[in-house]
Amino acid sequence: MSTIYEAIAEAVRRREAVALATIVQTRGSTPRQVGTKMLIRPDGTSTGTVGGGALEAAIIEAAQEALCEGKSRLVHYGLRADQHEQDLGVCGGDLDVFVDVIALQLTLLLIGAGHVAVPLGKLAHLLGFRIVVFDDRAEYANRDRFPQAEEVLVEDFETGLRALDITPNTWVVIATRSHESDATALRAVIESPATYIGLLGSRRKVSLIFKALREEGVEEEQLARVYAPVGLDLGAETPEEIALSIMAEIIMLRQGGKGQPLSARKGTLKVPGTSEKVVCPNAEVPGT
Repeated sequence: MSTIYEAIAEAVRRREAVALATIVQTRGSTPRQVGTKMLIRPDGTSTGTVGGGALEAAIIEAAQEALCEGKSRLVHYGLRADQHEQDLGVCGGDLDVFVDVIALQLTLLLIGAGHVAVPLGKLAHLLGFRIVVFDDRAEYANRDRFPQAEEVLVEDFETGLRALDITPNTWVVIATRSHESDATALRAVIESPATYIGLLGSRRKVSLIFKALREEGVEEEQLARVYAPVGLDLGAETPEEIALSIMAEIIMLRQGGKGQPLSARKGTLKVPGTSEKVVCPNAEVPGT
């Protein structure tokens, strides 16, 4: 058992998500008893065993699915000869397995330490993100401006970002001081496994950067990963409002939301301070 907990500690040290599968209930004859555990990694490798064979393979598959979704789950398995849905064995019993996703704290990588990055870092920290700030200007990227950041890195965009450990647990927002450094930063991270890459700027700036990257041979599939211009349309103007719109988009994507007013679910939206109501497009109208 200590080997499993050592493996969990190592995964945490390496900032890797893993899933702990535990038998929580058994009925009849089963290969292992309640409390038996197995640790599963995203690539399907594991530490420990819950019985081997087809049952263990099914649990590993369920754990990989849970890791992809980022959500723990309770799974039931039957081991009876008359259960033809899946051949998991003929022990004669059945069991329930709780797959606990041990997800690490999400990292928000702020590339650019300007006016928007300051409130964005504060808001992301409040929402539970680990903050990493990256810029090539020490007068902007420092602890005084970003006291909540776990790391503040002052390096060249081109070489520094390519050497950075970016994982699927990383969410990236690019908001540097210039069109050129934005393009350099995007070029450096676009092939990374980051879950999210957002680029701050006008549609014209985004268009120019994408055009340049296309001419360099960057595939459309890679460009399609980039949320640009970054953020939800909140009518934001100030740095604080822009930061809010960016985090709103990140939370929407993370939680699978739609980004529309909750009141729009009824089909109409009341305009505050008036009796006027407007029909919300694509809303779920009762009775339709």
